[in-house]
Amino acid sequence: MKEERMEILVGVFVAIGLAALAYLSINLGRLPVFGPKTYAIKAVFTSSSGLKDGDTIEIAGVEVGKVAGIGLKDYNSVVSMNIDSGIKLPDDTMASIRTRGIIGEKFIKLSPGGSETALRPGETIINTESSIDIEELVSKYIFSLSKPSGEKGVEGKK
Repeated sequence: MKEERMEILVGVFVAIGLAALAYLSINLGRLPVFGPKTYAIKAVFTSSSGLKDGDTIEIAGVEVGKVAGIGLKDYNSVVSMNIDSGIKLPDDTMASIRTRGIIGEKFIKLSPGGSETALRPGETIINTESSIDIEELVSKYIFSLSKPSGEKGVEGKK
């Protein structure tokens, strides 16, 4: 009888531990359990270099969503985003790809406009600003310094 009672206590303890582990996994992983708590919108950029699935989307430094996917359409980068359902974005919102620090991770910064009309799920943000490619800027700067002082580029031949 005593062994049976001990086995039941151990079973209850294990069940409580598994329930706690499941709860933490869902909350820390931000997994939607009871239906989607986000809505999908898209933004078209000329370049989304360095951006990847799962990167954050922020308004005023506060996370409001995640990048759901990145694709190519008509030689432009189409970024799919999942935005928290409590956030209503005006249709004149601007999306910018930014970098945290000098060489940090990329994220999308949303700057809501003043329009009264909100974006509906599935719509596309038109006003976008692609990321600045630091490597490209540095290489242009270095190569402009390496030219001899009298030398001009192709357009201004001597």
